Amino acid sequence: MSMDIPLKEKSESGPTRMRPRFDVRVLFLLVLTAGVAFVGGVWFASATKSPHDNTDFRVFWQSWDILDREFYYPLPKNADLVNSAVEGLISAAGDRYTFFAPPAKGEIDRQVMAGEFGGIGAYVSQNQAGQLVISAPFSGLPADQAGLKAGDVILEADGASLQGLSLDDAVTHLRGEIGTKVRLTVYRPSDSSQFEVDITRTKVEMPTVQSNMDGDVGYVRLFIFNDLATSSLEREIAALMDQGAKALILDLRGNPGGLLDQAVSVSDLFLGDGVVVAQRSRDGEEVVYRSTDGGPTEQIPLVVLIDGGSASASEVVAGALKVRGRATLIGQTSFGKGSVQHVHDMPDGSQLHVTSALWFMPDGTAIQGKGLMPDVAVTVPDNTTQAQPDPYIDAALTYFKDQGIAQSAQ
Repeated sequence: MSMDIPLKEKSESGPTRMRPRFDVRVLFLLVLTAGVAFVGGVWFASATKSPHDNTDFRVFWQSWDILDREFYYPLPKNADLVNSAVEGLISAAGDRYTFFAPPAKGEIDRQVMAGEFGGIGAYVSQNQAGQLVISAPFSGLPADQAGLKAGDVILEADGASLQGLSLDDAVTHLRGEIGTKVRLTVYRPSDSSQFEVDITRTKVEMPTVQSNMDGDVGYVRLFIFNDLATSSLEREIAALMDQGAKALILDLRGNPGGLLDQAVSVSDLFLGDGVVVAQRSRDGEEVVYRSTDGGPTEQIPLVVLIDGGSASASEVVAGALKVRGRATLIGQTSFGKGSVQHVHDMPDGSQLHVTSALWFMPDGTAIQGKGLMPDVAVTVPDNTTQAQPDPYIDAALTYFKDQGIAQSAQ
């Protein structure tokens, strides 16, 4: 899930962020490697003696020359051709998490980490049909004020169909300058209705944590693993425990991930000494991340809520807590993203995301492509609306009651 942002599994979790010391010539080097689209600057490969500067590229350069001479219609700007070339190169790798983001998409990623941008004020994700779905509108922001609800499907933005677009591309239609309007065509599965709504974009500050008490059970939802995740979560949990919480519900539904160090430190809030996650690179090198003893939340009964939108860093946390017997997972099978991306910020504002390693749970089980199975499965009726009790929270409260841990007021 994401906030006017791609459920990229932000950056996918852990995108371990690395800022390379490159200049714009790297862009040319990447393009040279592709040999599949347009580039600008063969001299870089020659000057640096790149292993990819060979006769294989003669057809490529000849093709570009022919295009320049013979193409009837006006060609795009060279910068756009370069971006297309790099996109072609990276997509040929065949990994959905390894991709090139042109400057506009790269800016979305940076805004997510900054936690502030112009949008409609909602987390969004994609369903299996490739449709853009409202995962959670934020109280008091434009999407909420316009009456949008979790589960609503956004079919069009300003008359442009969002069907078939990547999550990144679809989200760019929701983003825009603060104060501008966007007309959305929305389908509501709960009553099979379709309607249009005009929403004025506003400055959106991405919330990190939301919490409340339900009887003697504390509830805390973590929306994303950004730089504030651990400190915000720790503060909210301390407040809940001060209010007498005897048990905790940690809600990771729709959490697309974020930063690996935050996944480890969030896990450490609930775990004693031991392995949280192991990261293995393609050459077999392994880095093990551990939790340490100490902390007031290592013993309190804990339930973690997950669903198909819980990805990456969310799965690192939920997996560690499950495997080490610290928490019961309730909900639906998680997304299944257990790969690590290095995010390279290019000088023109574009980004290159490259899968560089995989994650493994403390028992050695891989997360990638599998996801986490809940201990207690939750079935959500198709006609569920926000006005009804949340079946996930219902299941968690019932679990605590059956275990004799807490008596919730619901």
